[in-house]
Amino acid sequence: MFAFTEDEIVRYSRHILLPEVGGVGQQKLKEARVLIVGAGGLGSPAAFYLAAAGIGTIGIVDDDVVDLSNLQRQILHRTQDVGTPKVESARRALEDLNPGVKVVPYRFRLDAGNVMDLIREYDVIVDGVDNFATRYLLNDACVMAGKPLVDAGILRWDGLVMTIRPGEGPCYRCVFPEPPPPGAIPSCQEAGIIGAIAGIMGTIQALETVKLILGVGETLTGRLLVVDALEGRFRQVTARRDPGCPVCGENPTITQLVEYDLACDIRGNGAGDRTAAAGGAAN
Repeated sequence: MFAFTEDEIVRYSRHILLPEVGGVGQQKLKEARVLIVGAGGLGSPAAFYLAAAGIGTIGIVDDDVVDLSNLQRQILHRTQDVGTPKVESARRALEDLNPGVKVVPYRFRLDAGNVMDLIREYDVIVDGVDNFATRYLLNDACVMAGKPLVDAGILRWDGLVMTIRPGEGPCYRCVFPEPPPPGAIPSCQEAGIIGAIAGIMGTIQALETVKLILGVGETLTGRLLVVDALEGRFRQVTARRDPGCPVCGENPTITQLVEYDLACDIRGNGAGDRTAAAGGAAN
C-alpha cells in the first residue's frame, strides 16, 4: 500500500513513470534512511539529489561552519550562511527543496566512539569527508556493521567514486591498505579544485545510493570510476576483494575500530573536499 499525497505523486511523477522505480520503488525511497558524512563539496550535490529523489530521512554529519571559500563548490550553502554551522545551513536548504524529507543534523566529528551507533540507524552511508583518518574509520565501521558505503574523492580537476558493499566486493582497504604519509598528498586548499568536479562526483554518489535502495542496475562495486574533467575522460579501474585485507579479508586483523592520529589528515578548507589521488594509486 503506497502512502503518497497528491503533491508527492506529482513531485515524483517522473520517477514513478520509470519501470525500474514505479510506485513500489518510490515507496522504498520514501522509507529509506541515508547518512551523509560531510556537508561540503561532495555532500552538497549528493544531499540535494537525494532530497529531491524523496529519500525519507537524510542524516548529515559535519562539525564545521560555512566559510566564504566554500561557496565556490559547496552548493548547499549561501553567502548569508557564512559563519553558520554547515549542518544547519544544509538542513534549511534541503527542507526548502523538499519539505517532505526529514533532515537530521549531527554537529560533531565522526570518531571511533560514535560511528557505530550512528551508522546503525541508516541504510546507506555516503562518504564526503575531508581527511583520511575519517575515511578509513568510516570504511572499517561500515564493513563491521555490514552497511553499504558510497565513497568519492576529488582534487584539482579529478575525481573518483566507488561503492563498497561488505561481503559482495572490495572495501577501501582492499585497494588502499594504509593512509598516505603526512604531507604526501596536497589538500584542496594547497592544490586547488574546480568546483564542478564536486558536483559530478557527488551526483554520482547520489545515483549509486538510489540504485542501492531500489536494488536496480549495476553499482560501482568492485569498480572505481575515475574522472579526468580537464581532458573530459571517464574510465573504470577494476578492484578486487583482497583475501588478506585486514578488515574484510578471510582472517581480519582489524576487529576493533582504529582511531588514526589526525596528523594524517589531508584537510581542505571545508568538509567534502578530499584528495582524488587514490584514483592514481589504483592505476
